[in-house]
Amino acid sequence: MKLWQKDKDSLKEVTEFTTGKDQEMDLYLASFDVLGSLAHIQMLQSINLITKDELASLSLELKNIYKEIEKGSFQIESGVEDIHSQIELLLTRKLGDVGKKIHSGRSRNDQVLVDIKVFMRYQIEELVNETKTLFDLLIKLSNEHKDKLLPGYTHLQLAMPSSFGLWFGAYAESLVDDVITLQAAYQVANKNPLGSAAGYGSSFPLNRKMTTELLGFAELNYNVVYAQMGRGKTERIVASAISNVAATLSKLSMDTCLFLNQNFGFISFPDDLTTGSSIMPHKKNPDVFELIRAKCNTLIALPNEISLVTANLPSGYHRDLQLLKEKLFPAFKVLSDCLQMAVLMLSNIKIKDNILDDEKYKYLFSVEEVNKLVLSGMPFRDAYKKIGKDIEEGKFTYSTKISHTHEGSIGNLNLKEISLMMDRAIAVFPFNQVNTALQKLIG
Repeated sequence: MKLWQKDKDSLKEVTEFTTGKDQEMDLYLASFDVLGSLAHIQMLQSINLITKDELASLSLELKNIYKEIEKGSFQIESGVEDIHSQIELLLTRKLGDVGKKIHSGRSRNDQVLVDIKVFMRYQIEELVNETKTLFDLLIKLSNEHKDKLLPGYTHLQLAMPSSFGLWFGAYAESLVDDVITLQAAYQVANKNPLGSAAGYGSSFPLNRKMTTELLGFAELNYNVVYAQMGRGKTERIVASAISNVAATLSKLSMDTCLFLNQNFGFISFPDDLTTGSSIMPHKKNPDVFELIRAKCNTLIALPNEISLVTANLPSGYHRDLQLLKEKLFPAFKVLSDCLQMAVLMLSNIKIKDNILDDEKYKYLFSVEEVNKLVLSGMPFRDAYKKIGKDIEEGKFTYSTKISHTHEGSIGNLNLKEISLMMDRAIAVFPFNQVNTALQKLIG
């Protein structure tokens, strides 16, 4: 079954090529397609395109389909083109001609658009919650290990003293900015395209504000041409937000792989969280973090992939856009898995004590000794030259005691302030409002 089919079907090879992975990808959208249809038929009844009795019977059957989807028993049948065709087919089987009325006033174009936007809202909420779980763990670890020093590097050369408090806290604050970019993506996704039809509106007197409220959208995509132009753009913006979280995880994973290396030896993990070698019995490999790094690096490329699919398309719908599902939809699961595995691993991290007591790290304290001379009255440039000369002549002496007090330094991590920033970032999302609207819709 195809919603566009009249009397003659396409050549089998054309159907297979153009359908591609649509059935597989559309299963991601199944429950959201039902939600969109429930809102649409309420609007149709309000403008007298269906009766109250027809609304009641359609609503009941749609909610039954929704329950099947939630149970995991829903399938798109062989020969049925997509999720929209499957749901209309089920309704028609149950209700006859009444089932055929559900598509009045909309096109598959705006139906797909609204499905994708409701899907993306849901997925962003899931990502924000999982990002917050990792954030909370990083804040906890930062506080627990705030007094444990480790080398800081620039150019991968020894630079200045750092701490595990700073290291964990840095990635926590990075996630704050990542959530802010998810805010922007959510705001773009949280606009209703339903009623734009094929991109040029409808001669029916559609009540687009009604479906906006029913689906919990903050606003309309008012211009019907732009509603369609927004497809591809919205996915790219969401992909960019995903890529920011992925970039934070990738860098964290790279640091972790380095710190676990025996030449660093700053951290360790229980044996059951690492992997071994087939011939080297001593190996404890950080495979989890290596795979997080690799998976997240592919997500960093995602906005560019979407851009290349859509970059030279004119306004209006084009089948090219179908391929965006294959790129974006699985990405949410990939990032979710990476966030969960990072939480598992870091919940079991062990930090080595007294790392900087090793004399090989003594030059980390050169800046501390320069600053001591400056505090005693010596001009900075003279103090710099003196300590440099002492190092060259093998006369350098140092103390491992450090005193950093300014905001964001070793002695003043500002974890409370970073946590407040995250709380403010998350508070902007209207998750409760959206979920209340959808819960009311599904009854």
